[in-house]
This record gives sequence, C-alpha cells and structure tokens, in this order.
Amino acid sequence: MTGTSRGLGQYLARALARAGADLVVTSRSLPALAAFKGEIEALGRKALPLELDVCDQASIARLVPAAMEAYGKIDILVNNAGCNVRKPAEDITWEDWNLVLDTNLRGAFFTAQAVARAMIPRRYGRIINIGSVTSVFGYAGLGPYCASRGGTRQLTMSLADDWGRHGITVNCLAPGWFKTAQNAVMYEDREWVEYLCDRIPLKRPGSPEDLDGAIVFLASDASAYITGQTLLVDGGISTGATRAMPRKRL
Repeated sequence: MTGTSRGLGQYLARALARAGADLVVTSRSLPALAAFKGEIEALGRKALPLELDVCDQASIARLVPAAMEAYGKIDILVNNAGCNVRKPAEDITWEDWNLVLDTNLRGAFFTAQAVARAMIPRRYGRIINIGSVTSVFGYAGLGPYCASRGGTRQLTMSLADDWGRHGITVNCLAPGWFKTAQNAVMYEDREWVEYLCDRIPLKRPGSPEDLDGAIVFLASDASAYITGQTLLVDGGISTGATRAMPRKRL
C-alpha cells in the first residue's frame, strides 16, 4: 500500500490487516512508519515498511523486489499516495500542476505497472486505485486535483482492460468528503461544513471507518467479477443533492 504514513491510508491498511492481510506499508520517510508498523503487528499481522517516493522511478523499481523477497508474492496493491494544491485556477503554477499530476496519476500508473508485472505470472491480483468524488465531479480551486482524479478513473478502466486476461482486477475506490490532514482546515469553517452536510443525503461527512467494507470487498475474492469500476463511498453527494428550498404557504 502506498501513502501509509498518515490519514486515510492508515485506516485502509488497518481494515485490510483486520481482514487477514500482511502488509507492505510505504512512505517517503521510513521513520514515519515505525509506530504504524507496531500497530499492525499488534493486530497479529506482518508489516514491512519500505521507503517509496511515487514521483521517483528508481524508488518504484525497488518496491516490488523488496516486497517479493519478504512475502514471495503480491496479491493486492492499494494506490493511495496523493497530494493536492488548493488555489484558484488562475494562480496555479507549472510546478503545482506537475506536483499533483506526477504524484496522483503518473505515480499510480507506474506503481501499478511494477506490481502487475509480478502479478501476471501468477494470474491473480487486485489493484485498487484510490480516487475521489472529484473523479466524477469538478470543484473550483481544485483544477490539478480534479484532473488527476478524473484521470485515475479513466486509468482504472484502461488497466482493467489490459490486465483482465491475466486474472487481475483493477478498480477505483472513490471517497467523498472525509476529514483528513490534507483538508482539515476546511472543516474549521462551520458554515462550510453545514453547507456540505446539506448536500450529502446522509447529512454528514464520511468517517474513515465508512471505507472499511469497501476496501476489503475490492481486495477480496468477493469482487472477483468486478473490474474497471469506480465505487463511490460518498454519503450520496454524487446524486447532486442541494439544499432544500423552504415551502411557501399558499
């Protein structure tokens, strides 16, 4: 699993560990994984921490041999590493664009490619790309991020077609609005949170535990005949719900 030093990545990893998976946990900084390794081991599972920068091709190339040496196979890849830059579109720089797209899209592709090469001879694999509600919706101030997540959805479908004949499924898990370290500042605005909840049919932002069932499902044989799909876990915000207008008395 990529991007497991904090946030939703750690929640997803815990869910898989509780379901019986031994893990490779990655971050650009190995010390950031020390405590989490202990946490996974306390659940009775193995955890191999590896340094990984998905913007560095050489770093990606080192990932699979290290994982194979430790476990002998790779059954599941969760492409979770990601970043965001929040700015009005007119203020986005060349460097902003490259940072987001290189991390969220190029990094996901080349990590999937490296892992799939190890899965193909075994004719088995589950690749789960972590997208977002922005895989299907656009939001102001998130131009590069929306582009990258829309690309994640399209990439998922393409790879599913490429690798299905090898017994590998490729799906996209797309969370809606969840409070994470990346967006915590937005949740300090009470008026915005109220507006957001009005647009969500279930009337609340997501909690990390809301993703547990979805990640385990997509990683397991229960989803063996599902590939190329985007599973939105968003409380229904993708229905396009809006604040209800008060009824007028006649």
